[in-house]
Amino acid sequence: MIPVLGIILAGGRGERLFPLTEHRAKPAVPFGGRYRIIDFVLSNFVNSGILSIYVMTQFKAQSLLEHVERGWRTSDFLGEHFITAVPAQMRMGEDWYQGTADSEPLSIGV
Repeated sequence: MIPVLGIILAGGRGERLFPLTEHRAKPAVPFGGRYRIIDFVLSNFVNSGILSIYVMTQFKAQSLLEHVERGWRTSDFLGEHFITAVPAQMRMGEDWYQGTADSEPLSIGV
């Protein structure tokens, strides 16, 4: 099997899901009791054999970070693999949130 690194962009504001996203990011919205929207994506990755996964977070990510830590990162089924949430780094100024989970390079005017 070819080793594959999975990267999930989970920084969405989820404006169309308001008020469900008033206090959490779109991927952290509850679905079916104890599950979250992110669980669909993580389950698809794991069932496809992609077991080393970074979850890139950004907007109101605390509940998502806690969910990944409790439900996925501490699981024994991963062996030497991992599922790790990576929070965005705060930038200077008001425009640090771009809605892209920091997937685009920052351009700095001179």
